[in-house]
Amino acid sequence: MLEKRDADAVRAHGISIEAVEEQLEGFRTGFPYIDIVRPASAGDGIVRFDAERLASLGRRYDGACASRRVVKFVPASGAATRMFRDLYDFLASGRENGVSAEVLASLDRFAFYDRLRTVLPAGAAPEEIVRRIVGPEGLGYGSLPKALILFHRYPREVRTALEEHLTEGAQYASCGGRVAIHFTVSPEHIAGFRSLLEEALPRYGERFGVEYDVSMSVQKRSTDTIAVDAENRPFRNGDGTLLFRPAGHGALIENLNDIDADLIFIKNIDNVTTDSRRGDTVVYKKALAGLLLEVSEQAHEYLRMLDGGLPDDAVTARMAGFVRDTLHVGLPDGFGECTARERAAFLRRVLDRPVRVCGMVRNEGEPGGGPFFARSGSGLVSLQIVESSQIAPQRREVMRQATYFNPVDLVCGVRDYRGRKYDLTRYVDRSAGFISEKSKDGRPLRAMELPGLWNGAMSDWNTVFAEVPVTTFTPVKVVTDLLRPGHRS
Repeated sequence: MLEKRDADAVRAHGISIEAVEEQLEGFRTGFPYIDIVRPASAGDGIVRFDAERLASLGRRYDGACASRRVVKFVPASGAATRMFRDLYDFLASGRENGVSAEVLASLDRFAFYDRLRTVLPAGAAPEEIVRRIVGPEGLGYGSLPKALILFHRYPREVRTALEEHLTEGAQYASCGGRVAIHFTVSPEHIAGFRSLLEEALPRYGERFGVEYDVSMSVQKRSTDTIAVDAENRPFRNGDGTLLFRPAGHGALIENLNDIDADLIFIKNIDNVTTDSRRGDTVVYKKALAGLLLEVSEQAHEYLRMLDGGLPDDAVTARMAGFVRDTLHVGLPDGFGECTARERAAFLRRVLDRPVRVCGMVRNEGEPGGGPFFARSGSGLVSLQIVESSQIAPQRREVMRQATYFNPVDLVCGVRDYRGRKYDLTRYVDRSAGFISEKSKDGRPLRAMELPGLWNGAMSDWNTVFAEVPVTTFTPVKVVTDLLRPGHRS
């Protein structure tokens, strides 16, 4: 499959020949489906907050924040090509579609309208207007990352998605007057990020009375995967070289693992709202963080007790109840008949893992993965975020019963009970990826996606799901999403 001339190219990519051979075998055999048991629901795997609980968890986080290093982690790699796909289709075909028609009819409602007018020739035809939105002769939005696109208009300013994350971070991730935010960025966009940050950080720092600590990283080339053709042979470029592709957001577990923090918020770059609508986001982010602290501190207390020796039956029962009822990890069959040492070993293995608290939104027809109870290869049942592509066709009826979906609203605890940072790469389910159909230069290819950041890459974390309101979820998947109420000031 691989030729002698390929060895140097593979190693230059930071990948071993053995890893590429494993990837090629993965294309041939495919990935196994996730064994879903049932959807998580309110009261059965998903926590709901009343007003009192919401407030108390927020206070818990506020009280602990100053003594902990908190980082807001924002995946922001890649160009916004999908966001403007319908506009490109309009330019290619000359036929108007629903998105292009709505854009042209609502131009003055977009935050980027005033900037667009400065690059529009007089009397521009519809095709020229669209070309000036996406093309390099105009705004160039088709090749920019979402972070650098103007999302929102206010009476005295307009803001990019990146600036809204600076604003949001100051409202729930400010600890001791410091706001740490980490963006993952494509190499070709680093200069654009730096240029905007150089101008924005002093302005927003003064506005909110905080000091920003903004860092960036790129997806590591060593996490790329080889592409194959329809016959699962290595796909070769026109010059005969191998084609490697970024292996999806699951590869970002490496970037996340490099973050030195106690608590990490994760939220996608396009999921931001305006000042007047951000209240729920701030309140629930703090509550999720407060719940994370509560769960982590209890797990750490039990681990310290296990360090002191074998617990008696009453303490073991409390620990087992916490694992079963709070972490929703099923106890193995015959747990009660195991020896004290065997029970303690199981409890330690479950308790001593990274923890994540994930906000879940009531399903109102939005696409995305969902919260399920799933059974691992070892038979252990736990809470998992599962994408539709990971569910076997014969289990799709169970998938359709789901009443919640994943908006990517996470808070992560990444230190153990001794204060040491976990090696997050040890908690990845390597079998949880998937294969997608793509193309290059008009030729079809098959691409391998690594286990997703919030599903397979965190498969072996302890997981708690909590309901958050739909007002906290305002993604921008297509450009006309910017016309939705969640993006109006």
